[in-house]
Amino acid sequence: PLRLDIKRKLTARSDRVKSVDLHPTEPWMVASLYSGSVVVWNHENQVTIRLKVWQLGSKAPNFTLEGHEKGVNCIDYYSGGDKPYLISGADDRLVKIWDYQNKTCVQTLEGHAQNVTCVHFHPDLPIILTGSEDGTVRVWHSSTYRLENTLNYGMERSWCVTGQRGSNSVALGYDEGSIIIKMGREEPAISMDASGKIMWARHSEVQQANLKAMGDAEVSDGERLSLAVKDMGSCEIYPQMLQHSPNGRFVVVCGDGEYIIYTAMALRNKSFGPAHEFVWAHDSSEYAIRESNNLIRIFKNFKEKKNFKPDFGAEGIYGGFLLGVRSVSGLAFFDWDSAELVHRIEIQPKHIVWSDSGELLCIATEESFFVLRYLAEKASAALESRQGLTEDGVEDAFEVLGEIQEVVKTGTWVGDCFIYTNSVNRLNYYVGGEIVTVAHLDRMMYLLGYIPKDNRLYLGDKDLTVISYSLLVSVLEYQTAVMRRDFSMADRVLPAIPKEQRIRVAHFLEKQGFRQQALAVSTDPEHRFELALQLGEMTIAHQLATEAESEQKWKQLAELATAKSQFGLAQECLHHAQDFGGLLLLATASGNSDMVGKLAKGAEEKGLTNVAFLTFFLQGKSVFE
Repeated sequence: PLRLDIKRKLTARSDRVKSVDLHPTEPWMVASLYSGSVVVWNHENQVTIRLKVWQLGSKAPNFTLEGHEKGVNCIDYYSGGDKPYLISGADDRLVKIWDYQNKTCVQTLEGHAQNVTCVHFHPDLPIILTGSEDGTVRVWHSSTYRLENTLNYGMERSWCVTGQRGSNSVALGYDEGSIIIKMGREEPAISMDASGKIMWARHSEVQQANLKAMGDAEVSDGERLSLAVKDMGSCEIYPQMLQHSPNGRFVVVCGDGEYIIYTAMALRNKSFGPAHEFVWAHDSSEYAIRESNNLIRIFKNFKEKKNFKPDFGAEGIYGGFLLGVRSVSGLAFFDWDSAELVHRIEIQPKHIVWSDSGELLCIATEESFFVLRYLAEKASAALESRQGLTEDGVEDAFEVLGEIQEVVKTGTWVGDCFIYTNSVNRLNYYVGGEIVTVAHLDRMMYLLGYIPKDNRLYLGDKDLTVISYSLLVSVLEYQTAVMRRDFSMADRVLPAIPKEQRIRVAHFLEKQGFRQQALAVSTDPEHRFELALQLGEMTIAHQLATEAESEQKWKQLAELATAKSQFGLAQECLHHAQDFGGLLLLATASGNSDMVGKLAKGAEEKGLTNVAFLTFFLQGKSVFE
């Protein structure tokens, strides 16, 4: 057993001690007492050092803040530089926020049913966390002081809470253990329009950078971009989401249960209102908001056009060519003009991303993602004629093209190619059933978009660092044309593809079943030889085998020539391959005695005694001559 040697015993008038801590350098110990006092002892000489609020370097306390009716258990300073605030929690079940410059109580937060044991200003998020002996941790908005959420994990009394700077993680300590949770969204409030203007929110400050300003500066893949940052101004709400409209003229900020639409050029307020979520339609003049869990409003030119209540409620909404609504029953797509149900799918999506054409979309879930084709003409005809409609909408509105067992974090479409980042920090793109890895990322990155004229893909992280990777638009256009079976367009794009990229294109063509085109495009001799064999192109295969001077290739070509009954070519290939066994079989099967005689001599010279013996035996010779 552990034996403890008690060096000092310190006593004070109080029922119990709530918390203690030791000074890192001085021989001091601080104790928070149940009586409401905070006492500092010198544990070497047991002298009490009285403590209130003091200036470092001064022995006299600055001031005393009075307001709690019972003992104060905890305090925390606001770590930002814009507010001279501290927060306190006490046995009177109240939380008070103080302005320590004016020495006034700014706000009192009520709601806990027992003593408040811990308080904390989150270092990054606009929230205040308070814990109590009632077993709850309450989350308050640090600007409006509104109660946002109450957490109760059934672990008895809450004793401590802290947030990690640079992260959404919060640690909670209870009687029966500790827990770490994530608050809000990890994804940063950042967006890029089609011209390369990037806008982001750093807390409530909105900033902008323009990729065009970089000029012709050389950029390496994965390298941090040196961007000239322009301050656009402050936002009235704390942005949890920031997104450009499809045409880039407007930018929306959503957070704190509200949304504000600004002009992208000057950040002028264009429209605002209450909303838990906001999404743009493909047409920038239309957007929708989720005002509550059962009410959705659709706007056109900043005026409300329609509102409706989905049958199964609305837990989330998604923009694009159709308005997507997630509920407990699955995903429902509605028409933007009529708010009529187009199709319902039993799936719980995390993200929905539409292609620019509106023909393709990706539905990403917790475990995989699906690529679908939207049959717009069929859906429109069914809605107009009212034929083929079921309780789940138009039955054949979508066609499933594929399911991929990868977790999509962020994604965008370029033509018919879906580019995405996954849960293991890979940057991939999907086209025609094939997945191509562009890069392995060293941290979680979020796709901002693709600039075709730069042939580059841009990504940002939660620290608002922007990087890019090269991705040739000619390759993507070629693959898109192939997927649409537009080979005339593919042939026009092909000359723009560098030779080092044509091998990738050829493998893509082969996977799609277009081996003849792959043979014409590929620049890899090994790949071309395999394709020539598969297609029966023996002339091309013979030429490649001659250039390679590989016995293995000659044997493969000999097998094909034999299968095609081209015995002359087969004999030549077997000869180049030095395949005496194959030559013997060919000679005996064709009854060519001259060939058998030549083979006997050649086998003897090569030391292949088994073949030599058999050839002499077939000729009726008993000894080697």
